[in-house]
Amino acid sequence: MSSVNASYLQNISIVHPKYFFIIGLSGIPYSTYFYIFLFMIYFITIIANAIVILIIALDRSLHSPKYIGVFNLALADIGETNALIPNMMKTFLFDSQYISYNACLANMFFVFFFSSLQSVTLVVLAYDRFIAICLPLRYHAIVNNTSMVLVFPAIWVFNSSMVALMVSLITRLSICESNVIQSYFCDHGPVYRLACNDYNINKSVGFVITSLYLIAPLILIFLSYLGIFLALSKITTWERRLRALKTCVSHLLLVGIYFLPICFTYLAQLLLALTPNTRVISTSLAYVVPPMLNPIIYVLNTAEIKNLLRKILTNRSAPIREKISK
Repeated sequence: MSSVNASYLQNISIVHPKYFFIIGLSGIPYSTYFYIFLFMIYFITIIANAIVILIIALDRSLHSPKYIGVFNLALADIGETNALIPNMMKTFLFDSQYISYNACLANMFFVFFFSSLQSVTLVVLAYDRFIAICLPLRYHAIVNNTSMVLVFPAIWVFNSSMVALMVSLITRLSICESNVIQSYFCDHGPVYRLACNDYNINKSVGFVITSLYLIAPLILIFLSYLGIFLALSKITTWERRLRALKTCVSHLLLVGIYFLPICFTYLAQLLLALTPNTRVISTSLAYVVPPMLNPIIYVLNTAEIKNLLRKILTNRSAPIREKISK
């Protein structure tokens, strides 16, 4: 009976603040220019990714495994951008750094969920390139629309479950040290460190999430391209090697743009004494810039999308030329 009472007392002693105070972007010199830059990033990201989604959805010739992956990546880009930038802009437009407890948990979930989708989608696209180059004769048997349609919903369910577990464990913490979050959004680490009870479980789950969606994807992508380069080394002519490697350029650029800024930012935090403003700006840019660049890279480096856009522009400009000639 005493143990039951102790457990009951422990449960009712958990303190959840009504709101948090996000101060990551406060005190930044020339912050107005940074917020204008964020607004431009937001506008370009939403428009560019929406165009990619519409092109893939409407053009039946792009209904292939590779472009199902690109479609999923564009959805993740829009989702992460909407989870991050509007809340950051609210601080500037309304001079409000407050966020309610439940809204903070929702923000944490969506930022980490869509970020995890980005990293896992890049792994799936690496697997697609690996099979296409290393096992070309079996490509359509292994990687097809049916397999992709099954894989991506499974990824959405698994990632949402893992991130939901991470976020739900925050509710067991008693936030009584402070309600000030030293970040630009409701970041997991800065939030659980505000607890005055034991947060070792949260720390362990945070490490698992980082390993699962940052370290493991990098390892899998590295192994995929190691296999690809080994397969390319067996091709006799340089012309065929370059032709095969050219199909990987867009994906390699996406991988570099997504992982390198995040890795360099984390390493800089560990090795250098970064000021809080430098840390926040570098980390925020590492998360908001890649979703803007991803659709641009695919449009510029993918012949199918470029040809389709060229046809659309040609068809629209033809009636204009006819009117002018008349």
